[in-house]
Amino acid sequence: MDGSPQAAWLRSDLNTHPAFCTLAIWHDPLFSSGRVHGSSQFVKPLWSLLYAAGADMVVNGHEHNYERFAPQTPDGAMDNETGIREFVVGTGGESHYRESDSRLPNSEAANDDTFGVLKLTLHPAGYDWEFMPEGRHGKFSDSGSGTCHGPPPIP
Repeated sequence: MDGSPQAAWLRSDLNTHPAFCTLAIWHDPLFSSGRVHGSSQFVKPLWSLLYAAGADMVVNGHEHNYERFAPQTPDGAMDNETGIREFVVGTGGESHYRESDSRLPNSEAANDDTFGVLKLTLHPAGYDWEFMPEGRHGKFSDSGSGTCHGPPPIP
């Protein structure tokens, strides 16, 4: 995917529109503890471009459950200073996929039995998130906030 039209577009867009707070959304997650689809390594070049540009969040679906990761590098190392926080939100109502018995490193929250949506509130220097369960049947909740950052230092 590194030489793909999608990666070329993303590289150009990031260069043309530098921003302090950056959010990207697409289907397949780089990191997922899910049993059915799991992690999609082919999107790692997109993550690498976003990480180098200082992106703050990536939101994905694909796996039919919810999972939130701590900020991390494209290689999955914890990075609270310049890492990307990933949300996997495949909870739209089709069905649920059972969670794996063991979650990936840096997975901070997960659920495989509640339908719902992720509400993001974007601020000039940060963001808030809230998983909003569907109707009165959902018992799972997840919320928090994060601050935006610039790109990692050049080694």
